[in-house]
Amino acid sequence: MKIALLGLALGALGGAALGIGAGLAWVEIFKTTSFEGYSSMLVFFTFMPLGAAIGAIGGALLFGVIAVKDAEIAIERQPARRQQQ
Repeated sequence: MKIALLGLALGALGGAALGIGAGLAWVEIFKTTSFEGYSSMLVFFTFMPLGAAIGAIGGALLFGVIAVKDAEIAIERQPARRQQQ
């Protein structure tokens, strides 16, 4: 469970950063007006939260899958052989 929470936090941070980058690209490509800070509000109130939400879900799922696969590998290990005396 802790690993999924770590993935959630890291995914949210990374997703927010990518959301800001995508929002800035959107503003430049589509020439969004900057009247009264409209373009910055678009980036920070639309793209950043969407990126953070998508990143958090993706990070939690990714870290969860990695943890489950690691647990499966640990279960399948053979016990150490006893040495005969």
